[in-house]
Order: sequence, then structure tokens, then C-alpha cells
Amino acid sequence: DGGRQRFNRGWRVEFSSVLGPYKGGLRFHPTVNDGVLKFLGFEQIFKNALTGLPLGGGKGGSDFDPKGKSEGEVRRFCESFMTELFRYLHPSTDVPAGDIGVGGREIGYMYGQYKRLTNKHGEGVLTGKSMLFGGSPFRPEATGYGLIYITKIAVEKRLGRTLEGSCCAVSGSGNVAQFAAKKLMEFGAKVMTFSDSNGVLVFDDGMTEDDWDSIVEAKNVHRMRLRDIEDKVTGRYIPNESPWTLTDDTTPFHLAFPCATQNEIDGKGAELLLSKGVLGVFEGANLPTTIKGQEVLRSRPDVIYIPGKAANAGGVGVSGLEMAQNAQRLQWEPEEVDDKLQKMMGEIYEQMEAASGEGGTLEEGANRAGFLKVTRAMEELGWFY
Repeated sequence: DGGRQRFNRGWRVEFSSVLGPYKGGLRFHPTVNDGVLKFLGFEQIFKNALTGLPLGGGKGGSDFDPKGKSEGEVRRFCESFMTELFRYLHPSTDVPAGDIGVGGREIGYMYGQYKRLTNKHGEGVLTGKSMLFGGSPFRPEATGYGLIYITKIAVEKRLGRTLEGSCCAVSGSGNVAQFAAKKLMEFGAKVMTFSDSNGVLVFDDGMTEDDWDSIVEAKNVHRMRLRDIEDKVTGRYIPNESPWTLTDDTTPFHLAFPCATQNEIDGKGAELLLSKGVLGVFEGANLPTTIKGQEVLRSRPDVIYIPGKAANAGGVGVSGLEMAQNAQRLQWEPEEVDDKLQKMMGEIYEQMEAASGEGGTLEEGANRAGFLKVTRAMEELGWFY
């Protein structure tokens, strides 16, 4: 806005088209680089395979930071980014979606630039679009809702209990965390924490619906930090902490939902969760648990651990359903999309159980099921022999 030019780097990693067009989100965040996008894109291959939809794997983004930028600055960056990206997109080639820093606003700006550049309208080259121009019902809710649908199945089958009354630690305060918290409360669970990069809100008696409304308005409308709304919610704000570093806090955690970003639960964080009596960890973010954290969780096979490639696959699953609606030039009813999402998460759980073998974990099952589907497809295509 001040007339000074700024330069950012952007990438699109097209990783695997074995099962279908490249599919994966765009992330705008200062930590983005080609290495981060490569490891996220590799994970995306197997996540997409588990959905049962014909989707390949990819990832993209930029080190541009939308925080603190004006609407005009965000719009101009999105238009510049799409000016370079549009030539690689096609419903049968590469269909990006949103991710951290890329929500409905950013997708709208990028899609507008795509339409200007190509004179093609109604093409399903981006998902997560507004309902006004080809978006799908339940796309914003899909990742968070899907996460809780598969959690409900796992808790009932593996622990023989329901979600009602469970104390749940949720990290993050973006799209995934918001709708995961909403669905947890619908099922009678208590949401004990919510966080952003500056600190964490702790709800000693569980988040209320009014708390949820205040957080969503602050984050989605006013783009505020959680510290700025402490006086508007029932939680207490602790700066410079996350749910996985609250060593001096006695808040109980039965279930953990890392929904913020990659590598947020390290070895110490995983040990803290075990010391608090956690019964399950369900990844809403992509690869939020470090290698050391995974080792700690694996040391306790009685604790359920469902990795992001399965737990948060509902988002890309409904993106695939949005692509189907775009191809048909139709928009389905919200109930139909929600029914398909619940069925999809149930089928992912069944794949994990079947592939885990006798005595295996759900994590092992998720990794095996996704990998085997991709390798079998490569073999049948003649891509290796």
C-alpha cells in the first residue's frame, strides 16, 4: 500500500499423479520453503489414496505472510501468485486448495485472477471456493468434522466409550481447530484448550458455544490474536505456551487434537500428554508430531494414534467431492455431502484396521493401506515392473 515493492518466493510441488490429478493445498506462511512443501506433498500422496477418490499428491505455497497485511496487499499478492501458477492448472492435471494462510478469501482472489487470465469460467481448478462460484457445502467444515467422525469411531471401537464428557486438548484456532471443536461440543466432549502462535487459551470447565462464537468472529472476521479476546471468553490466556507445553497446568487431557502446524508435538510434548493420562492423539494438522514425539507415542500401544494422512483426510475428500460437483455443473445439498464425508471417514478407519493386521496399530494400518494402494496402481500402469 505504501508504494514499496516486496518479493516473495512461490512453489508448486507436483509429486504424484498415479491415482489422479495432483491435489494438495497452498500455504502462505514465512516458514514455507521447498523442503517443507516436498515433505507435505509426499504425505499428501498417501492421504489422498486413503480417501478412495482418484486424486494424486501435491503441495504448494509461498513465504508470503498474510498477517498484518491489508486486504489490498493480500489481493495483489494472490493475483501475482496465480499469474505464475495458472498455466499449470487444469481439472485433470493439478487442482490446488487452501492451507495455512490460504482461506476462502485468498482462494477467491486467486480464482478471480485465473478467470481473468484464461476466460474460462466454472472450471474446477481450485477447491475451497465460495458457494457463489462453484464451492461445495461442508468444505470449510470438512477437515475438522471428518477428524471428529473418525475419532468417534476409534474411541468407540478401541476404548469402548463415547466422546461425551471427554476432556479434549485442541491446538490451533484456524479452520480445522474451529470445526473440530464445534463437532466435539456437539458430541458432548469438553474442549479444554485453543491456541495460536502467541499463546493458549485454557478453559477449565470446557469451551462454551459463546466462547466458540467469539473466537470464530475474532479469527475469521477481525483477524485478531487470542490474547486480544481474553476478556470476551471464559478461558484464561497463557502467553508463549501451547497445549503441549503446559507443564505446570493440571488441566486433564483425555484426547489430543494437534490442529495447528507441522512439528508442534515434540518428544517432551508427547511425554507430557502421556503423563496427563491421554488416551488418544488424532492429528488434525499435517505431520504435527515430530519423529521423537512419534517414538514416544509408539512406546504406548494402548494409546490410540491416528496420523494426519487418515485423521484429517476429510478435507481433501470433500475437495474431491467439490471437483465432482464442478464437473457435473451441480451443487449438492449439505446433508448429502455430510453423509458422504461420514461414510468416507468410516471407510478410512476400516482400511486402517484391515491393513494393521493382528496386533498392529492404526498408525501402521494407515501407512500400509495408503502405500499399497499407490504401489499397486503404479504396477498396473506399468510405471514400475
